Amino acid sequence: MSQNLPQVDDLDRNVTAILDLVHQESSLKGTDTSAIAASTRKAISPTFEIVFAGAFSAGKSMLINALLERELLYSAEGHATGTECYIAYAPPEAERVVLTFLSEAEIREQANALCANLGWTTPININQAEVLKVVQELCEATIVSEGGESKSEKAKQAKGLSLLLDGFVANRERIHTLNNATYSMEQFNFSNLQEAASFARRGSNSAVLKRIEYYCHHPLLKDGNVLIDTPGIDAPVQKDAELTYKKIEHPDTSAVICVLKAASAGEMSKEETVLLERMRDNPGIRDRVFYVFNRIDDTWYNTQLRQRLEQLISSQFQDAARVYKTSGLLGFYGSQIEDTNVENRFGLNSIFAEQVGSNIEEETPQFVNEFVRYCANSGKLSPSQFKISVHSYESPNANYVRILSEQGLLLIKQLISDSGIEEFRQGITHYLTQEKRPALFANLADDLQPVCISLRNYYLTKIRDLDSQPHEIEGMKAKELERLNQELHQIAEDFREHLTKEINQIVTNDCERFENDFRHLQARTIRKLDELLDTFSVAQAYRRATLSHRRNATAPLIAVLVEALYYLANELEDVLVECCKTVVANLFQRLRETVSKSEYYRHIYRLVGNDAGIAEQLESAEKQVLHALISVARIECDRFVRESPRFYDEGTFSIYQFRQTLQQTSQSYDCESMVEAEPAIRQLLKLDFEPKVSETIRRNFRQTMNQTLKTHLLPLAESQADLILQQYAQARAHLETNLEVEASRKIADNQKAQLEIQEKIGIYNQAIDAINSCLQLMNLGDRFLPTIDDVEFKRQVFETKRNGDLLQ
Repeated sequence: MSQNLPQVDDLDRNVTAILDLVHQESSLKGTDTSAIAASTRKAISPTFEIVFAGAFSAGKSMLINALLERELLYSAEGHATGTECYIAYAPPEAERVVLTFLSEAEIREQANALCANLGWTTPININQAEVLKVVQELCEATIVSEGGESKSEKAKQAKGLSLLLDGFVANRERIHTLNNATYSMEQFNFSNLQEAASFARRGSNSAVLKRIEYYCHHPLLKDGNVLIDTPGIDAPVQKDAELTYKKIEHPDTSAVICVLKAASAGEMSKEETVLLERMRDNPGIRDRVFYVFNRIDDTWYNTQLRQRLEQLISSQFQDAARVYKTSGLLGFYGSQIEDTNVENRFGLNSIFAEQVGSNIEEETPQFVNEFVRYCANSGKLSPSQFKISVHSYESPNANYVRILSEQGLLLIKQLISDSGIEEFRQGITHYLTQEKRPALFANLADDLQPVCISLRNYYLTKIRDLDSQPHEIEGMKAKELERLNQELHQIAEDFREHLTKEINQIVTNDCERFENDFRHLQARTIRKLDELLDTFSVAQAYRRATLSHRRNATAPLIAVLVEALYYLANELEDVLVECCKTVVANLFQRLRETVSKSEYYRHIYRLVGNDAGIAEQLESAEKQVLHALISVARIECDRFVRESPRFYDEGTFSIYQFRQTLQQTSQSYDCESMVEAEPAIRQLLKLDFEPKVSETIRRNFRQTMNQTLKTHLLPLAESQADLILQQYAQARAHLETNLEVEASRKIADNQKAQLEIQEKIGIYNQAIDAINSCLQLMNLGDRFLPTIDDVEFKRQVFETKRNGDLLQ
């Protein structure tokens, strides 16, 4: 009803206007508005999707039939398919059905999953008639051995598989290999909804339907209400179960009816517990949940079941507003037989004709069995009001007809009342027709309230601040000079805090760009070591050794190693020094950029006319840091000249390698024997250098670098902050020369800001008035959102002026 009102049509625009105002203010940009967006979507959505979710055989389809008092959906014990059913409103003359079939691939997947559950592990080919025949025989044998199709989970799954294969064979021409084929009611030549529903409700057809969309006439479906029946959350095919969970979590889902089996099982299943948890994660559902404990009639015959259910409800659902206990089977068929009579044997010849069959020995419909059981053993019927006898010598059908002939409509109405269906239907109907729209708008108002209060307070504070500023040039000049010392303190503190934060990010490895530079330093040093080891020439080292000792014509292995140690250490030092220059240059370049872009940097320039020496201090610090790091790098690499302490330890591979190399080079006294040992010598150098270099660049050097930066930059932050505070005299002189222009500009800026705030307040008030008119339509006056009226605006201005006068 509210969807056609212009106030509601503009609701999205008005809420968006409020959110835009919030996003325009930097101090409010962190406000989480996701809940507002979700509740707005729900309030303006033309549809309200109500999802029925629960385990298979929980009675979801039967409850929908009972709710609409119309047998639309197929419902049977143990029947578990992946069918999604959507039921939406249509005028009486436009009722229709759209059928979407499973693909052949999906049917094959379901069939193999059911076979696996039944212990038949060999995949089946559903296109081979002889295979289908064998599987059907196995299904039939399983159902017989289990005592009937509803006697055990195994029998139910065998029945489900049998229906699936029957449905595939019967609808083979309509089923595509990979795609889901969709058909309108007219393509089946159905003349009305009843014929189409009868086709879809047939067990074998329902088993191969992926989605059924009913558009039917029922008052409950008006105002965009859509009922959705989903596959069981414990469906044999995991994909079908996930379909339900995804629907539960989908933003289009507005309400959920959880159909639970605890009345017949005595406790919640693991899947039902997961369902409740995932449902709570959807902000679009909120408190719009109906808990239905179906098959309540099982507790009439079992005291223990009844006690366990009551305990479960009192412990886990005591705070839930909408809890119902129903028997969908008794309630739905009870309402269906209200208009029957003895001539048609209270529906046995009409409603249940297909189930009863045409054989001489009639079948007994499930409802009839449960009806007779209700009359005999439920304890729900008062003996003084209903004098009922159930005869063992009569068939259930005969008992059924006789009892109804004797008790009439009064017993039927008592049955419907005891089934809980009336209470459930009234609860749903009342919510959808009376409570839903006001509840959706109340949710939206509750979500908007804190945001509107924040925005309103922000505007009033802003107005007060702006109005407290001088309106004349001389007053503004005096005000600016008064604030000068305070502003310099703030700039000094901002600079100190900025530099401290930058250094702390580096020390805690939280500066990504610095980390990249240091990783580059590590990688380049390691690559250089590998390159030096690969290209090291024993012949050149031998020549350098003999040149240092002119009287000798040969050189020992030790002399060659000494030349190598000096060579590698010096080359590595050059690389490390070069990398340090890059790291330091990049770091200070980034510091200069962030400082120059900061608000305090612009502010100090405005006050003093220069940067108060910040750039000069940073340049000096860069040189000091670079000098310190180069010294450290040289000391580290100089230590590489010495062998590591463990190099000559007994039992190590390095001492073994050294002896082997010595033995090889001592075979002769010329250069050739030494050159032939070049691979072994490189291996020796590798054993010595790799641990030393790794120790330096992976552990020691980073800690040294962090300490160097802290040692130089933190004192710089303190000294520069003091230097900024010493700029008062220069800043005052500079400010006085520019204050005339500055004050004029500031007054103009304040006037402009006041106009902008007043304009925003106008937009805010207009949007809030429109939203409040929607709330008024829903009788939600207690949830009106706050506006900013002229009285309050003037009060703020008055208080500001009064406080200013008192201070003077």
